[in-house]
Amino acid sequence: MASPGPVTDRSSVAVAGPEGAVLTEDDVRRIVRSELGRADPGTRTATIIASKGTLDWAYPPLILATTAAASGMRTAIFFTFYGLNIIHRDFERLLKVSPLGNPAMPMPMPMPNMVLGLPGMTPMATRMMKARFRGKNVTAIGELLDAARELDVRLIACQMTMDVFGYTAKDFIDGVEFEGAAAFLAEARRAHLTLFI
Repeated sequence: MASPGPVTDRSSVAVAGPEGAVLTEDDVRRIVRSELGRADPGTRTATIIASKGTLDWAYPPLILATTAAASGMRTAIFFTFYGLNIIHRDFERLLKVSPLGNPAMPMPMPMPNMVLGLPGMTPMATRMMKARFRGKNVTAIGELLDAARELDVRLIACQMTMDVFGYTAKDFIDGVEFEGAAAFLAEARRAHLTLFI
């Protein structure tokens, strides 16, 4: 899920529309907002549950949430268990990639699990993944969190998980809300789209 990065001149991005008409990004956004405006209120909300706390699993909920919010959907992400790493003040240090037990991770050459489990392999894999993201101009996690807050995505920390791990509100980035599962489910059951990541 690569993010194209910031677009400074939205009118410069064009898409071929029906019968060869050229649509700018602003045209597409206007059409999407118009469609959402005619939909029932349930179709204008998205709720996402983020339960994993590794670098590679931090991207899907944030990219999906910011995309939903940018298209006009009221969006919330519920961070539970290890997903709390994504909104922790120290997310840069906490979000890592482990090559062990992650067979889909592209490696420069095949390596046996015994080698992947050696000390130092997780930091190496994390550096490698961050370099790959930078090389493809994928937006950094910090920038995605900033974008989510600018787009009014609700970032909700699971209160029960916080209690289990001994976290307090001060452990999280600014703008995080705190709720239990029941409160989040009350919102999710009314949402048009609910995703578990």
